[in-house]
Amino acid sequence: MNHNPSSGSRPRRWQRWIPPAAAVGAGGTTLVIWFEEVAAFVTEFIGVIILPVLAGVIYLFNIYLFKSATPKADDIKK
Repeated sequence: MNHNPSSGSRPRRWQRWIPPAAAVGAGGTTLVIWFEEVAAFVTEFIGVIILPVLAGVIYLFNIYLFKSATPKADDIKK
């Protein structure tokens, strides 16, 4: 009975690489999901910071743009 090394040793050879490959794959997936969560939190936080800044810019724009449109004392007396 001849032993064929290619048929019996090939699955054993791949079996020792399956657990490390699965661990690396799971770890990589975990890092990607964690990075997505951090990125989503950062974008929401930046939005919360920028919202009052934009409100202040609009408020100042409103004051300076329509300051000439406010009635003056001479306009009210006429």
